[in-house]
Amino acid sequence: MKLYTSIPTKLAPYFKEQIKKYSIEYNAGNLENAWMHLEKAHILGQRYPYEHSYVHWKMLQFGFKIKSLKEIFGQIPRLIFGGVKSFVGKVPVGNPGGANVPPLQPFPIEKELQDIFAKAGVEQ
Repeated sequence: MKLYTSIPTKLAPYFKEQIKKYSIEYNAGNLENAWMHLEKAHILGQRYPYEHSYVHWKMLQFGFKIKSLKEIFGQIPRLIFGGVKSFVGKVPVGNPGGANVPPLQPFPIEKELQDIFAKAGVEQ
């Protein structure tokens, strides 16, 4: 079991780029695109406690924005336990993080994100 504490330097810019794209789309009212960038940020950052928790915080805020009780109540336990699971190295790789998917189910990682992991020299 490998423990992770901070996002690798070469992966951090890709994570930050997804967060920035999320903010741009969110502020423009393009909520579907905004959510897609949060999901990508989740996959990129889910092994790292701070980044993992930060994405779930943004997802919780998003749930309030769209007035989705399912998302709000789905994000609360993810926010509480996500960072802890990252810290101990027990994350469902590829899980996009939304309340519309089981919280512990791994998912295949799309090619775009596989390429980012490869460029950053980070195993998935």
